[in-house]
Amino acid sequence: MVVDMNSHIPSSFRTLDLNLLRIFDEVMAERSLTRAARNLSLTQPAVSNALRRLRDALDDELVRRQGHGIEPTARALALWPIVREALRQLQEAVVPSPFVPQEAKNTFVLAMADATAAELMGGLARQMQIQAPSVSLRVVPLTTRDPRNLLSDGAADMALGYFPAVLTDLTGRAQAGEAVSFQHQRLYVGEYVCVMRAGHPMADQEMTLDDYCEARHLLVSFSGRPYGFVDEALATLGRQRRIVLTVNQFFTAGQVVVNSDLLTVLPRHFVPTTGMGDRLVLQDLPLDVPAVHVEALWHRRVQHDSAHQWLREQLLQVAKSAFSAKELT
Repeated sequence: MVVDMNSHIPSSFRTLDLNLLRIFDEVMAERSLTRAARNLSLTQPAVSNALRRLRDALDDELVRRQGHGIEPTARALALWPIVREALRQLQEAVVPSPFVPQEAKNTFVLAMADATAAELMGGLARQMQIQAPSVSLRVVPLTTRDPRNLLSDGAADMALGYFPAVLTDLTGRAQAGEAVSFQHQRLYVGEYVCVMRAGHPMADQEMTLDDYCEARHLLVSFSGRPYGFVDEALATLGRQRRIVLTVNQFFTAGQVVVNSDLLTVLPRHFVPTTGMGDRLVLQDLPLDVPAVHVEALWHRRVQHDSAHQWLREQLLQVAKSAFSAKELT
């Protein structure tokens, strides 16, 4: 039995000349058949004929004459951004434009927690100043452990953080033969430790699991949900801790803990960057927790974008440099 893989595609699309969309894009950009024809090195009758064919295929007038120019229909205005983005992606895939760091003026939006930013942004800023002085970065708060919607919507170019559930889901989809819309790259492995103020009643004694569970805790939670990966590890042991406060920044957690008897969990490498290291005591957690892999996550539509590739390379270099230096100290 032969299955027609295109049977679900409307015939109007199967027979559509995609060159018509390029002409439509130019007409919409110029709002003039004459200027569009000149830009495309075509005659005006050829452009008019192309629009007629596209009108027939889409069953819409698309544009009307208005004075010396044209006025798009509502359908044309809704269709144009989609067509323009599709043409841009196709052009980038077929003839990728080179990214020249010294000449580039791109702006990248990165979503991450303050602890990740403290680890990487200083080094990345130095790299940019040397290699790409006109490129800009915007760091926005990471408010979820699943930033895929943020990346799909284009609200961020990349998300940096600990995304175990996302990576498990992506791996499962790939193994099942499904299309995977996101790519990721490991930047570094973080170690989380229990943190308390200097002078805390538990600061000078070895902490047992019972001690830990009986204490009062502060949790860094991007969503505000009072449950994290430490609580998952405790649950496997049939234990739980009492979380009395959640905050959405690691630095805020340090500020609260240094002024209270609450315990929190912070990345070991982050504590010195807070400026409160001499007022905080670090202890190993009294239970095994999974390694914290900090990943860069992005949508596959930018996988082969030369500017995005450059940014990923810089982040990886900065992460390797930062953690190699710390291992030597």
